[in-house]
Amino acid sequence: MTIRLPGSHDAHDLIVPQLSGAMEGTGDNVWIEVIQKMDEVYTDLVDSQTALEEQNARLEEAQDFIGSVLGAMTDVLVACDTDGQIQQVNPALEAIVGKRERTLIGRPIAELFQEKSQAVVTGFLQTLRSGESIEQRDVSLAASDSQNALISTICTARRDHRGRLVGMVLVGRPVGELKRAYRDLDAAQAKLTRTQQQLFVSEKMAALGRLVAGVAHELNNPISFVFGNMYALKRYGSAITRYLTASDENKSPEEMKELRKDLKIDQVLRDIGPLVDGTLEGAERVRDIVQELRRFSSNQQEQPEEFNAVRLIHTAADWVIKAQRVKPEVLLDLPDRLEMTGRKGQLHQILVNLVQNAADVLDGRPDGQILLSGARQGEDIVIKVADNGTGISDAHRDKIFEPFFTTKPIGTGTGLGLYISYNMAAKQGGSLSVENRPSGGAEFTLRIPADVRTES
Repeated sequence: MTIRLPGSHDAHDLIVPQLSGAMEGTGDNVWIEVIQKMDEVYTDLVDSQTALEEQNARLEEAQDFIGSVLGAMTDVLVACDTDGQIQQVNPALEAIVGKRERTLIGRPIAELFQEKSQAVVTGFLQTLRSGESIEQRDVSLAASDSQNALISTICTARRDHRGRLVGMVLVGRPVGELKRAYRDLDAAQAKLTRTQQQLFVSEKMAALGRLVAGVAHELNNPISFVFGNMYALKRYGSAITRYLTASDENKSPEEMKELRKDLKIDQVLRDIGPLVDGTLEGAERVRDIVQELRRFSSNQQEQPEEFNAVRLIHTAADWVIKAQRVKPEVLLDLPDRLEMTGRKGQLHQILVNLVQNAADVLDGRPDGQILLSGARQGEDIVIKVADNGTGISDAHRDKIFEPFFTTKPIGTGTGLGLYISYNMAAKQGGSLSVENRPSGGAEFTLRIPADVRTES
């Protein structure tokens, strides 16, 4: 009896009849058992063949992937064995040296480099054999393209599954390409700096626009005071002129006494000094406000100067609060003076931004309060701006000083005020932080050196 299994060959056809004859007389059970064993062996062979084909397909995919990665690399790559014989290179190296990989396989790796670099490359293997690492080195390839011949290399050991050294891999980037990358990076950095400066100016102008009403009120008070005093001085001047004219006309003492009483010359003489002093004070206040406005809006590098930080805090609060439709209550916990040396305009802008931020949080609340406090702590001036608003949520706390982050409706905030304030504080050697108050609301803490000239 001859039995043909699916997919079997002629050898199988010969074996089965022989086994059939050999097993005659031993019983049907033995023969069936042999056939079953043969089926199991054949099934195992088919499964092994399938697994082998699958593994081979995966191997081909891995090889194609590695080849595509090597082809995409702009850096040159060379792999060699422990004798320094080339085993593989990538297309980037082929392009520079002008030779195909098949002509380089088995050649000494030193042949890829100019004579002055061959000893360095040969020494890489000796260093790796001793277990030492190789620092980045510049070597020159034997290439006609001098611009890409010089490469900055990194060399690492290549080991087998047992950890034995089997060769090395050398990766290098043309120095010319690195220089171009550095130039591009410098250009990007310069563009970023210019953009940041433009953002600073934009935010400063936006803040100035919000403060116009408050600044106008600040200017209106001393200007009105000066105008009032000048009208009074004009009347006093007319009275004095009439009195002196009468004196020149040889009036009698009785007439001069009566005229002096009618013109209130004695009162004029008492008032004229305080009027002049008050007028000068008002004019000086206008001058100071104008100087602060110019300093606030200036884009030029500011030099450190001596000033009283308490007065700056008052000015920043006045400018912001007087521009608010619903004015929050401002509570002050400040000494008479906090003398410091720093960039007055920048500190003023930080304070304006912090007070404005608190005012925005309290917008429309009739019970809104802003607490401004300041003190000297060691070598620093510490100024705190707190409000009784809703505070800062945990989701927003890490983003509060990021550029363009704002919780205000679109079109009502730039998201740059706190970001700029944070950076200005850092540039003066200080810091700006925020915490929620236990009683409710947020508290910003500004810490600035009392003398920025000591900061690097």
